[in-house]
Amino acid sequence: MRHPNDNSFAERRKTADAAKRELLAKFASAPKATDPAMQERLAAREAVAAAREARRAEREAAKAAENERALAEAAALTAAAEAHERMEAEAREAEINDRVSRVVADEAARKAERDRRYAARKARQR
Repeated sequence: MRHPNDNSFAERRKTADAAKRELLAKFASAPKATDPAMQERLAAREAVAAAREARRAEREAAKAAENERALAEAAALTAAAEAHERMEAEAREAEINDRVSRVVADEAARKAERDRRYAARKARQR
């Protein structure tokens, strides 16, 4: 016994042909590229893309400016640190030179005192 919903080959083929015709009709009724509404939508889409590109370029410029500022700040900090280090080295060197000169002066004073005592002792012996 056959079921009432059992479609035959001819019915299935007719249904497929009808679906193809509907699809072709849908594409045939679609607006063409020369249609003013389509051109308006295309122009709006291009405007949005141009605005998006402008915002991207602005972000990149801001990011580049921030990178330049950070590099300049780092260079300034490095220069300040080098200057501070150089000043500390000069101060250490000046302190060492001062200490050396005091040691030399003390040594000369001791030698002078020793020579004076030696001369006094020699003078007493004669």
